[in-house]
Amino acid sequence: MALTLDAMRAARAQLHGIARVTPVAPAGYLTDLVGGDVWLKCENLQVAGSFKVRGAYTRMARLGARERAAGVVAASAGNHAQGVAVAARALGLAATVFMPVTAPLPKLAATRGYGARVEFAGDTIDDALEAAVEFADRTGAIMVHPFDHHDIVLGQATVGLEVLEQVPDVRTIVVCTGGGGLVAGIASAVAASGSSSRVVGVQAAAAAAYPASLAAGHPVPLERMATMADGIAVGRPGEVPFGVIRDLGVEIRTVDEESLSRALLTVLERGKLLVEPAGAAAVAALMHDATGLEPPVVAVLSGGNVDPLLLTQVLHHGLVAAGRYLDLNARIPDHPGGLAALLTQVAELGANVIGVDHVRSAPDLGMGEVDVSVHLETRGPEHRDAVTEGLLERGFRVLVGGQQGQSA
Repeated sequence: MALTLDAMRAARAQLHGIARVTPVAPAGYLTDLVGGDVWLKCENLQVAGSFKVRGAYTRMARLGARERAAGVVAASAGNHAQGVAVAARALGLAATVFMPVTAPLPKLAATRGYGARVEFAGDTIDDALEAAVEFADRTGAIMVHPFDHHDIVLGQATVGLEVLEQVPDVRTIVVCTGGGGLVAGIASAVAASGSSSRVVGVQAAAAAAYPASLAAGHPVPLERMATMADGIAVGRPGEVPFGVIRDLGVEIRTVDEESLSRALLTVLERGKLLVEPAGAAAVAALMHDATGLEPPVVAVLSGGNVDPLLLTQVLHHGLVAAGRYLDLNARIPDHPGGLAALLTQVAELGANVIGVDHVRSAPDLGMGEVDVSVHLETRGPEHRDAVTEGLLERGFRVLVGGQQGQSA
């Protein structure tokens, strides 16, 4: 079913007072990557922390009286859950949400805080979806799918309308992609508006179901997923968004975990914006390879619901990827003064020691030797490499990133 411009405008009017018109923020620190202006569409500042409330409310507001009385059920790793909970509270509906047992605690607490009842099911969003469908069949509750419904895509299309109004000369819109509801909605808005802007979807490489599905011509499930970007870890594209993405020729790119963590760190440091790994996927694509992304570019920051524990891990990962941290193993003499000699050289090379651990169980250790795991803060990639080379030149055997180096 085609999404018309009139239907999108009606959905936007219906969302008035429920969803915010989120701002676009200039990202001058990314302009050199594309050779022109870059803007960030800040859906991380949306009600409940992501764009999901747009689609959830649009779907639920269109339910009839009998359907509303039956209540709604949804499945989500967290963002859609919160969107459904907010929409249900606004509409006075009972809501049950199935979440994977791995769902981040802050998303779980927020969903309950908005008034929804939470049930756990399986380890992935696909497991939770199966449980939600069974619950709907058994109880008569109305299933509010996170992405695979016309009204969900229609609600997400309002993001596209805002982008086209806020950055009228936009040439490329880059969007995170899981099941495909957001990118399908934005692409539909671009097409319906008659804009010649290009829409590019971005998936985590370790949870990218769209490339193989588009090649096959139909949704193909993944056998496994493993990514920090839980918000876009969807094992099978939705039929509705898949059809839109296929028919409109939306390009799908992938980014690795290192790119996601570096993007999150960059947006936090330079843009002063907190996003979750999935929410930073569009920026990760710009930083990884901006080839063919004609400016002005709008990158959609899709969500800001990040678990503080995960944030700590991702920031460390991002600092390592950005050359700001150096984790190395050095083999030193196991006698008084051996460690002091190593740390003295580290200090002379200008690195700051974060932590030190002794390792005495390596099978190839000789008598009188010990491995020391040293965690250092460096000033960037060049300084990181200089510290490594400096230790080698000073006679230390070091292991960095799984590669053994030894002095001549």
